[in-house]
Amino acid sequence: MLRATGVRLAESISKHPLNLREASATLLPPLPLYRRILRAHRHLPYEMRSLGDDYVKAEFRRHKDVTNKVHIIGFLSQWKVYLDQLPLGPEAKNFKGKPLDPTVLEKMSAEQLGQLYEVMHVTKDVWKPVSPEQSDGDGKASNGHGQS
Repeated sequence: MLRATGVRLAESISKHPLNLREASATLLPPLPLYRRILRAHRHLPYEMRSLGDDYVKAEFRRHKDVTNKVHIIGFLSQWKVYLDQLPLGPEAKNFKGKPLDPTVLEKMSAEQLGQLYEVMHVTKDVWKPVSPEQSDGDGKASNGHGQS
């Protein structure tokens, strides 16, 4: 009986084309998801990796004791979407992020908007390019007063 069920399941899987949207929407358990995100961050530029690792660790720590199943599913599914959108391999070194979807912005609560605003202020200086005249010759940016 078990063998027949297994054969039937295998047949049903092979007869239908793979739906990538459904496959990527599958949830991962928290720990494997956390590990995959941190592994994906290894390929990002240093500043993005540092900020991303700290943020991921803090969010997973903050949600460690949550018992609301709907909240847990939402949390894990959004982090899975984030993981699926991260570039992998060499192209990740040139990754500069992506624009925030306006519909997502409209759905955010006041608390979420406040957090986004804080992240914006923390990161605003990270991506300012250093021009050659701002550099003091050894690759360090000067502070405009002749001292670094």
